[in-house]
Amino acid sequence: MIRRTAVVASIALTALALPALAQELSGTLKKVKDTGSITMGIRESSLPLSYLDDKQQPVGYHIEICDRIIDAVKANLKLASIKVTHTPVTSQNRIPLVTNGTVDLECGSTTNNEARKKQVDFAPTTFVTNVRMAVKKASGIKSLSELNGKPVATTTGTTSVQLMRAHEKGKNIDFKEVYAKDHADAFLMLETDRAVAFVMDDNLLAGLMVTSKNPNDYAIVGEVLNIEPIAIMLRKDDLAFKKVVDDAVHSLMKSGEIDKLYAKWFMSPIPPKNANLNFAMSDKLKELIKAPSDAPAEAYNKK
Repeated sequence: MIRRTAVVASIALTALALPALAQELSGTLKKVKDTGSITMGIRESSLPLSYLDDKQQPVGYHIEICDRIIDAVKANLKLASIKVTHTPVTSQNRIPLVTNGTVDLECGSTTNNEARKKQVDFAPTTFVTNVRMAVKKASGIKSLSELNGKPVATTTGTTSVQLMRAHEKGKNIDFKEVYAKDHADAFLMLETDRAVAFVMDDNLLAGLMVTSKNPNDYAIVGEVLNIEPIAIMLRKDDLAFKKVVDDAVHSLMKSGEIDKLYAKWFMSPIPPKNANLNFAMSDKLKELIKAPSDAPAEAYNKK
């Protein structure tokens, strides 16, 4: 009788514990557990971080990192599978789509900075870029100081114009901003002479140049306007989800997998044209792989 009572009590305690365990899940992890799905925000022309290939499928360095993160989420929740939905985002709408719950992981080319960290959180930095400008070699332009009165392309929702105006050599220059909806459109403005320069992250400029009709016509020139840590973006104060994301990125770094992904996307032929960016890993990113950090851009640009 005593043994039977103990068994019944044990079953009762287990029954009580199960709802309690389920209630421990919150935020994105609960959403994924309940729906069996997760939404990845992707860019359509941020080569080689996140872009569409010739079959209009999302590919790139950050897409693969996010795939590994989703594998970690699946393991954490003990799910057999997770349905992944890819939602295109732009520089203008990426933060609203994360904060309002439409996108769970933004896997594009977003700079982690102090202003954005007030609205969203970031995974540890997985790429570091320098903001510079692409020009046609024939223009002879080599510095911000040569842009006076000339049209300069930039992508709506990015910080390029502010950086240009804040730079010592750009303070007294009256350049004319020409805004584009995305990076591909901004580069097209340069390509068709509607702008004499396109200011953006140097890796994105390199990707657009190498896949253009005449890659040798262009050069990346001028002053470094900012050093920017690029990272996967997620909702703010979702601590349990951020821990899974951070742990997954740390694991990629510790195992050396991230070095292989970098070599695949930056140092090897990539779709759609099998072009090779030959964009060597920066010393700063090598440091961050050894000592991961989600510090914002301001930490890299102290004067």
